[in-house]
Amino acid sequence: MSQPSQHGRSRHIPIRTCIGCRQSQGKRTLIRLVRTTEGVCIDPTGKQSGRGAYVHRDPECLEAALKGGRLEQALRTKISAEHRSILLESLRHLASESENKV
Repeated sequence: MSQPSQHGRSRHIPIRTCIGCRQSQGKRTLIRLVRTTEGVCIDPTGKQSGRGAYVHRDPECLEAALKGGRLEQALRTKISAEHRSILLESLRHLASESENKV
């Protein structure tokens, strides 16, 4: 999956796997979740320091990752019920924003 640049060369596009549905896509199409000292949060820049995992903008992918314990395993941390609901609500908000843009 490369795109031609201005100089005719193909540009490398980093590929990441959604931990919810296990499909691989370009890094920029997924949302990065990162483990911080305060807990797990959404990393809008994709560059925040800390252990990260990727998920689609679809809340169903995040629900699958939370249900199966894959997010906790990928981030090597426990996620409280409060943080789970905050993450789901934040992702639903992001998903609705991206739907409104289209």
